[in-house]
Amino acid sequence: MQQSFHSVAINPFPGKGEIVVLFAGHAQTAPDHKVGPQVLDYYLVHNVVSGSGTFQCRAQSYDLQKGSSFMIFPGELVSYASDAEQPWMYRWIGFKGNDVDRLLSKAGISADRPVADTSASRKINALLHQIELALRQGTPNCDLRADGYMRLLFAEYMNGNAVMNQTESEPLSDSKRQVDHAIRWLTLQYSQPISIEQMAASLGYHRTHLSKLFKQQTGMSPMSYLLRLRMERAKLLLAGDLTIEQIASSVGFTDALYFSKQFRKWYGTSPTQYRSILHEQGAGRFDCSR
Repeated sequence: MQQSFHSVAINPFPGKGEIVVLFAGHAQTAPDHKVGPQVLDYYLVHNVVSGSGTFQCRAQSYDLQKGSSFMIFPGELVSYASDAEQPWMYRWIGFKGNDVDRLLSKAGISADRPVADTSASRKINALLHQIELALRQGTPNCDLRADGYMRLLFAEYMNGNAVMNQTESEPLSDSKRQVDHAIRWLTLQYSQPISIEQMAASLGYHRTHLSKLFKQQTGMSPMSYLLRLRMERAKLLLAGDLTIEQIASSVGFTDALYFSKQFRKWYGTSPTQYRSILHEQGAGRFDCSR
């Protein structure tokens, strides 16, 4: 049996944000080594490298072994203990962040389901090791490196729980997924001089098929949806000091005159006239909504 040890590295430059690594470590526990019952004010994830043990949370007991991960949530009363015959060795990360709950939810992990089977992933343990190494370096950028590895770790947990999540929640249909993908693409690319043909090619869909699905689910064609995005953004920009040419370019038009014609067709007034009314009466008193 291996001799027990305990090693931990603290983040010397913890920041604030969506994910912040606080510390990382690894240990070979002694037989029957127990932690808790206790309550923490941060998140703590363990991954079992070898051996076995038990984890208790919310009146549930989980028997864990190599390839299992268990998540401790802030404010939850938990305890865990290594096996008497084969005490576990594990790695752990303590972390916090304002986006952690959402990311864990996407990975299918919650206080009611705090255990994940990661035996199929070869990357979990390696990423935990890299996070600890980054903190041990203690350089000014170690916090950024650790946070980056932490995002990759979340991605691995999401991959590992993808099948389970699909069976427990209603999966998106192929057509819904295609249209959602197209909407995200248009929302992010409307400022470029793009075409629907380019969008379909980029997403790997047939233009005619995608346009039909898009119209069925949104009530408008992809081109009309793109034009609406551009016009709504242009209307907001007209409240500022950009020239008409600059606004046209900012919403994906290479020709300011053509942009003005489209704006008039959409709102019933030219960009210049709309801006004048905004300046004279205030943006809140002029309604150009369709």
